[in-house]
Parts: sequence; C-alpha cells; structure tokens
Amino acid sequence: MGKDEEFAGLVEPFRRELLAHCYRMMGTLDEAEDLVQETFLRAWRGYATFQGRSSLRVWLYKIATNACLSARERRSRRPLPSGLGPPSKEPDLPPKAADGEIVWLQPIPDAMVTPGPGDPAAIVTMRERLRLTLIASLQHLTPRQRAVYILREGLGFSAAEVAGMLGISVVAGKSLLQRARTGMEEVATAVDEAMEPNDPAARVLLARYMAAFENSDLDALERALRKDAALEMVGHTTWFSGVETCLRYIGHVIGAPGTWRMLPTAANGQPAAAVYRRVEDGVYQAFGVAVLAVASGGITGIVLFSEPDLLARFGMPYRLAAA
Repeated sequence: MGKDEEFAGLVEPFRRELLAHCYRMMGTLDEAEDLVQETFLRAWRGYATFQGRSSLRVWLYKIATNACLSARERRSRRPLPSGLGPPSKEPDLPPKAADGEIVWLQPIPDAMVTPGPGDPAAIVTMRERLRLTLIASLQHLTPRQRAVYILREGLGFSAAEVAGMLGISVVAGKSLLQRARTGMEEVATAVDEAMEPNDPAARVLLARYMAAFENSDLDALERALRKDAALEMVGHTTWFSGVETCLRYIGHVIGAPGTWRMLPTAANGQPAAAVYRRVEDGVYQAFGVAVLAVASGGITGIVLFSEPDLLARFGMPYRLAAA
C-alpha cells in the first residue's frame, strides 16, 4: 500500500465528524467543506512527521481547529434574523431585505454528518450538537472561546488536550471556557425539548406543515404551530414571533393551492422540508429549505433559507415536474 492510500485509509473515517466540527466553528456548510479539505491537505503534508505523541483524532482536530481560527480572523459572525433585533410587529408590511454585507448562517444536511446507522446514541448526540439555535448562539462567542467551548463541552477533549491544540496554557484554556460558558448562558435558547426528526410525532408535524402550505390551508397550519411559534426568513432582517403574527404574514405569501410543493428531509438534527415554488407551465422550481423546530405541542420555529442552490446539497432535484 502506498503512502497516499495509507493516509486516506486513516483519515477518511473522521471526515463526517470533522465536517460537523468545522461547521460549528464557521456556521456555513460551504466554508466547512473547504476547511475539511484544508485539514486533510495539511495533515497529508505533515503526516511524515506525525510522531504519534497524541492520538490521530486529537492531531486532526488540532489541525482543523487552527484552520478554522485562521479563517475566522477574516470573517464576521453568521447570524439568523433573530440575532439581529427584536421580532417585527408589522406582518402586513413587506419584510426588510438585508444588505449584502451579512453572511448568514447556513443549514447542514443530517445525511452529511450523522454517523452510520449502527450507533443510534452517536446520531442523537451529533444532532443535539447541531441544532440551529445552538449554532446561532455559538456565533456570539469569540473564535477562540467558541473553539474551547466546542472542544471541551461538545466533544469532551481534556483541558490538556485542548491547550495543546491551541498552543496555550491549561489555565488560559480554562479561562476561555469560563467566559464561553457565561456567554452561552446569556444568549442560548433551550433545546432540550426538541424532537428528533425521526420521532413519529415530529414526522406527523412535518407532514402537516407541508400539506398546509401545498393546500394553502392556514387553519391547518395554525393547528400545527404552537402559540409561541417564530418565523425567520434568512436574507431578511424581519422575523415574527407568535402564531397570530406569523400566520398574518404567511397569509400574504402562501398563494393559491398548488403554489408550493415540499419534500421531507432533515437538517441540523431537525425536521426540514425542501421547498419548491410553481413557475411557468406548472413546473416547480427550487426555492430553499425550511428547517423546523418541533417540540411537545407543535412546531415552535420555522427558519426558511431561501437559497435554491441548497437543495443540491440535500440530494434534491432543482426542478419538479408539474403535478
């Protein structure tokens, strides 16, 4: 076996978890994929000098984390609309489009990061670490605080291992972790009650949500939403909170029955829908991805990422034939 084949056989099993790690650090799938490739390139270049003083996993996470930190020096935080201000109380007005300087948070398909089917506990853990509310909360930390928090709290590396990864003292690492914990307490939203996307109740609510849009049935949508539901539309700074306000806005955009089609999927450990809008000749064209927060009592949040190109990342077609 040649060097390249040996190296690939050793590092490839870590691709999914490194992608999830880079995504948590960066907040966008595109950058996360680029940084995983950068990690493997740096690791390949340094493999001959890898002495095995740490595990291969620790070594790869060190490379990936520092690649992310270097990239973050040139980037601002990636928000969701709810991270930019309070909810709008004017659902009858057009939402305010954001300026082009904002780089928004992106969703990540579950299929790209979840472990194999043989380890259900690992799948649940991975999904919990990727909830949209958690990723959005991490954006409020400094890059180094975020790195320490993810490595210690999320991945369970020791204080000494994290200090070695970042080239700092254990004391400095503990100080960063404490500040990160304080920051997360200030901005984090509880996600403990969130349902898994394969939970039967979550699947039912996703189906009701999709059917309500496809049939332009606001009454059915109201029954699927909780009273405290929120609606965010990435690309706009306007967002809404409360079922009545959300439904008033949706009433302006839902259109006639048949305007929308949706296909079920999963993103960030949450139920999601690939969204298509009818265009000429009745063909449906990619519109974006809607990620749902589902808990006991109904849907608590909808985040619509109106990026048609995202559907290819979820393995979905760009167009659907007329129904």
